[in-house]
Amino acid sequence: MKIEFAPLFVPLQRRLQTASVVQWVFSFLGLAQCCTAAFIALFFTRFWLVSALYAAWWFIDREKPSKGGRRIHAIRNSVVWRYMRDYFPITLVKTAELDPRQNYLVGFHPHGILAAGAFLNFCTEASGFSTLFPGITPHLMMLSLWFRVPFLRDCLMSAGLVSSDKESASYVLQKLEGGNMLAIVVGGAQEALDARPGSCTLLLKNRKGFVRLAIEHGTPLVPIFSFGENDLFDQVRNPKGSWLRQLQHRLQQIMGISLPIFYARGIFQYSFGLVPYRRPICTVVGKPIPVQRKHRPSEEEVDQVHQKYLNELCKLFEEHKAKYNIPEDRHLEFI
Repeated sequence: MKIEFAPLFVPLQRRLQTASVVQWVFSFLGLAQCCTAAFIALFFTRFWLVSALYAAWWFIDREKPSKGGRRIHAIRNSVVWRYMRDYFPITLVKTAELDPRQNYLVGFHPHGILAAGAFLNFCTEASGFSTLFPGITPHLMMLSLWFRVPFLRDCLMSAGLVSSDKESASYVLQKLEGGNMLAIVVGGAQEALDARPGSCTLLLKNRKGFVRLAIEHGTPLVPIFSFGENDLFDQVRNPKGSWLRQLQHRLQQIMGISLPIFYARGIFQYSFGLVPYRRPICTVVGKPIPVQRKHRPSEEEVDQVHQKYLNELCKLFEEHKAKYNIPEDRHLEFI
């Protein structure tokens, strides 16, 4: 008698996939508070020396997030990320070769609620980044605020995250031998407030700092669109001009992070919860846009390159949207 074992493992695999995503969502939301509380609490125990030594290390190492970070390949290759990849699932698609002798500045769109595609594709090896782009080392920029949290800063750097300031970007892009990719989620926290299923609205019309940075370093720009990124969560209605949107915008100005009120499914039920929906994400990497180097580009020169970037991003979206069930009459909207 032949016994089929594969079906027996399917429920276990799904539980592991769900558990990995739950861990990611809630660790991101609560890890900062936990790390800060643990750091302070240890000072009032017999293990106070741990916090004292870490504080000294933190001071010595304070500039590391702006100096390329400190990636740990064992963490980037963890099996946890593969379970997370399979939960949605998430795939990375290459449309052009990237020369490892050059550095690249990547614009990632859209932000979504938690930028799941950006994290998994560039901060882990679950989607096979190094296989698709051999010789390229990815760096993903993250709000500098998070690197001020004890213990958490080291976890973030181990995955390849770096501080989102100009000094940090310049450090990555000025590598003479090339091989560095700096990924920026251009819409940032503010764009997350418009992230909801079916949305194709990008906060990009007046976001030109990354273009100026590319011109100053002569770094090719690479547009990326992550199909399905906005479909992972629903969001409480917050139209512009509403009291909720005004409150969120005010908090974003004060803290630097937005607070979208989102919801999706639960852990053991599908009606309501904070676990993202099981919907596919496909991150498509476009062709590099050559950029001529100039130390102090004029506003006109920045506008020209920015418009070219918008055109290439639209072209990328239009060429691939049919594959990912985007209606023919839906197009990107820049605000």
